[in-house]
Amino acid sequence: MAIRRFKYILSVIFCLIFFAQRSDAQFKENAFTQNYNEPGDTLGRSDTVAKMFSFKEFFGGLGHKNTLKIGTMTAGSAVFIGSSQIYNKDYWKLPVIYGGLGALAGTGGYYLHRYNQTKKKYDRFMVQKTEFEKNHAFDYPFPVPVLDMKSKQKATWLLAGAGLLYWGTLLDGALCYKSEKDPDPGRATIYSVLCPGLGQIYNGELFKVPIYWGCLLGSVHFLTMYNTNYVRFKRIHNEATNPDPLISGEVPIDGETAKWYRDVYRRYRDYSIVATVAFYVLQVIDANVFAYMHDFEVDDNITMNIEPAVIAPDNAYAMHGQTPRFGGQNAVGLKLGITF
Repeated sequence: MAIRRFKYILSVIFCLIFFAQRSDAQFKENAFTQNYNEPGDTLGRSDTVAKMFSFKEFFGGLGHKNTLKIGTMTAGSAVFIGSSQIYNKDYWKLPVIYGGLGALAGTGGYYLHRYNQTKKKYDRFMVQKTEFEKNHAFDYPFPVPVLDMKSKQKATWLLAGAGLLYWGTLLDGALCYKSEKDPDPGRATIYSVLCPGLGQIYNGELFKVPIYWGCLLGSVHFLTMYNTNYVRFKRIHNEATNPDPLISGEVPIDGETAKWYRDVYRRYRDYSIVATVAFYVLQVIDANVFAYMHDFEVDDNITMNIEPAVIAPDNAYAMHGQTPRFGGQNAVGLKLGITF
């Protein structure tokens, strides 16, 4: 169970890193500085086109032929482990990364294999025991094989260590990335993806860290509590509805009551999952936006200009060869401009 959760966490981290790289609306590094229209372009065409991840650009960056954005570098390093260190020219870290991952993952896989062998023997024994006792009037005469729980525990810790080293590799690449902007929105985004609150620390907004961590820890706490109770009442419901009277007779509540509690805790568990994801995404967006707005000046100086203007009818530019509706002509009026 712990190993499945570990694999799930790694998958979520990879998807979030890729999401941070490809979010065109919130996470584009030039979203607040780009010109959307070409000079003289009366059609108002956008000069920004969403760009997919380019392997040519990525491997060109690894060869130091071009500059990589931190999102591209981190997304590539999530698949090609050690790419960030190559791009940052920290070559001495590669033996540590590959040696550590190989040792931890390989040894963890070995102990996991040992545990799985004993688990298969145990499952096979229980099937034989059930069939034997169903067909005979006495207990199965053979001893129960022992599960190698020590190997399972070692495998869990070793694989968790490999995952931690993998996470550290991505974070190290982001920390050592050199950028001209300070703060860099891309760096703040990747920081928050890899470690909630780190983007806020990078932006100098330390007061937000306990807020987000409190929300995340609270959501995870309720998620764990509701899931525990959901599993508990699911088991009680299964036992209460079991056709065997020896099993159903020992359940303290009836099946309908257990079903009601099971559904309630499952619903609140799902709400907790949504809250956890929402707070996580919110702190990523917060780090990105406030890194963009770091140099945005806000003061009390407001300028208002009123000047004459010539107002053209709405069809003056679209219907040159036709008579304007209602005999529309250019009109003289006032133009009000407010500058913050």
